[in-house]
Amino acid sequence: MKRIALLLAAATMAVVTAPISAMIQEQVKIDTGVLAGAAAATQPSVRVFKGIPFAAPPLNENRWRAPQPAAKWDGVRSADAFGAPCTAGPIAGRGGPGRAGRGPAPTPPAGAQAPPREPARSEDCLYANVWTSAKAAGDRRPVMVWIYGGGFTGGSGGMSWYDGENLAAKGPVIVTFNYRLGTLGFFAHPDLAKESGHNASGNYGMMDAIAALQWVKRNIAAFGGDPNNVTVAGESAGANMVGALVGSPQARGLFNRAIAESGGWMGLTMARMRSSSEAQAAGSKAADGRTIAELRARPLDELTGLPGGGLVVDGYLIPEDLSYTFANGKQNAVDVLTGSNKDEANFGICGPTAGLAGRGGQGMTLDAFKSAADRKFGEMAGEYLKLYPAASDADAQRAAHEACADEISWNMRQWAAAQAKAGKKAYTYFFTHVQTVNGQPSPQGATHTAEISFAWNNPKGQPTQTWNDVDTKLADTMSSYWVNFITNGDPNGKSLPEWPRFKDVATSKVMVLGDTPQPESAVPAAKLAFYQAAFQRLLKSPVSN
Repeated sequence: MKRIALLLAAATMAVVTAPISAMIQEQVKIDTGVLAGAAAATQPSVRVFKGIPFAAPPLNENRWRAPQPAAKWDGVRSADAFGAPCTAGPIAGRGGPGRAGRGPAPTPPAGAQAPPREPARSEDCLYANVWTSAKAAGDRRPVMVWIYGGGFTGGSGGMSWYDGENLAAKGPVIVTFNYRLGTLGFFAHPDLAKESGHNASGNYGMMDAIAALQWVKRNIAAFGGDPNNVTVAGESAGANMVGALVGSPQARGLFNRAIAESGGWMGLTMARMRSSSEAQAAGSKAADGRTIAELRARPLDELTGLPGGGLVVDGYLIPEDLSYTFANGKQNAVDVLTGSNKDEANFGICGPTAGLAGRGGQGMTLDAFKSAADRKFGEMAGEYLKLYPAASDADAQRAAHEACADEISWNMRQWAAAQAKAGKKAYTYFFTHVQTVNGQPSPQGATHTAEISFAWNNPKGQPTQTWNDVDTKLADTMSSYWVNFITNGDPNGKSLPEWPRFKDVATSKVMVLGDTPQPESAVPAAKLAFYQAAFQRLLKSPVSN
């Protein structure tokens, strides 16, 4: 009887301890205190830690300052709820996703709004979230740190879109975080520059991203992650931020590789970055004589009219227009995976027709198409119109849609080529798959943001998604590519279609992520050559302030 009792006790202990041994301990100690996480909802091997403060609340005197250290706490802090998303404030204008304030922001698609599982937006918002399937601290899992899109005015790290359960179940530690938005994240002013110690102002949201990456360096080992194997990733405005981080000397050494989905340091398409003098002049005018001390003391709803248009060439975090940094090979030498989508235009943003084409080019007239081409490409407009011929309004709508996808694709290719030239590994994709929404193919096609749920292997990322077997298979393939790249800088792996390495804009092929992933059949050489030449023209043109 005694032997039977011992056997029963051992069996009971095995049942109790097996789930715990399969994941990192519930309580994790970081540099500010002890956290208690929870098992993920659908992946029993994954533990989640939500709402972790990675910096002090940017309130009162901390408004428009570099992130300050988070306070330490005694006892055990519950990490089972997301922190508040950042509020953008009552800004004067809204920039489209990844366009640094150049044009109106499109209305986010259904499901893109912050879901109710998050608290209301707040200035007190600098929180991170971690998903890990590591079994113990010291596992040294690769890490992905995600930067959300939303035109620098919306989005958050707690959106269901970016639920890291399924990615973490494949191996990496996944981190999301919030960064300051709009007026609170990107307001520039001469007095803020003077007090900064670097004669720089405006990039507070980017400072938050750097602070989050520094937090990861210090703490991710406690969650089983490898602080020396970090990938920074983002989409749209988040990819814009990733581009700035790759180009910033202040971010050097904080990550090993980068993923950029539909966006780069210029935004979606070729454009000058916003200059410090331009941003500070706009901020000074909007302040209308009010001092920074007065503005810090004002309630948020009294900051009406203050601009916050996105990233600024501030001379410190971003020393110069990053197009020159990348052209001269001065960017951080990291591996990259970049790409864009076939129907980006259906989001209403990009190319010379931004703000004119409407969704998918609808509403574009032939005259408006030609005028927009003249404004953007000048003496090269004739060549552009030969590549995108149009003899009617209907033709113009089709051409605008096609040109949008091509220019963004060029942008992502030229970034990959720049990293390859720096001796790093580079891979580029073109997403063409049309997902199933409410049981039917999405009427928006492979629009801007459409790839996100597939890269995250997240069929519940948006409430309208109702995936079929093709969707599910592609998501498994894409997430495996992403995990492989996060792990070792190469998306290729067992049983996956071969993804060619990208080396040169003129000859390298991208991976087409459609119903059946495969490399593109032919490089669109003439169009890519046009955009390359137009970009050189842009770089030689005078800078307007």
